[in-house]
Amino acid sequence: MTKFQLKNFLKAAYEIILVFLQFFIISLHFFKWEFIPEKQIIQVTPFSYFVGFLIIIIAFIILLVAIKDLGRNLSPFPRPINNSNLVTKGIYRFTRHPMYYSLIFISFGVFITKLSIYYLFLSTSLILIIKSKIPLEEQYLKNKFKNYLLYKNEVKY
Repeated sequence: MTKFQLKNFLKAAYEIILVFLQFFIISLHFFKWEFIPEKQIIQVTPFSYFVGFLIIIIAFIILLVAIKDLGRNLSPFPRPINNSNLVTKGIYRFTRHPMYYSLIFISFGVFITKLSIYYLFLSTSLILIIKSKIPLEEQYLKNKFKNYLLYKNEVKY
């Protein structure tokens, strides 16, 4: 294996690990392991539960809109699919990564409804994983689409 092949292999493995961790952390929001204590930071109130639930609903709607707008370009991996197009319409006029941000807000909303250290850990972990995926994805998009830098300058977040 050449140095170039090894570098590409390691990069692909890193991308697969990031996607696996992202889905794993998301799944932990729905499946509670008994051996992990769910110690609350403070008591959940009806107001905090309502605010958290509202955040989840709004973020989920934005996630669905982003998926619809992305269409056939949808992929969980940072590397764009072969025959993809740069999507700059719909919700992508306002933010470059609405699906990632929606996932973070859904996770944060779950944390607000539970107010436990466990869900705070999940939200923080998801943020770190997504913060690792975004620069990688943007590098691929910059290399694939000539007008990505223009889009990136017009749409800041």
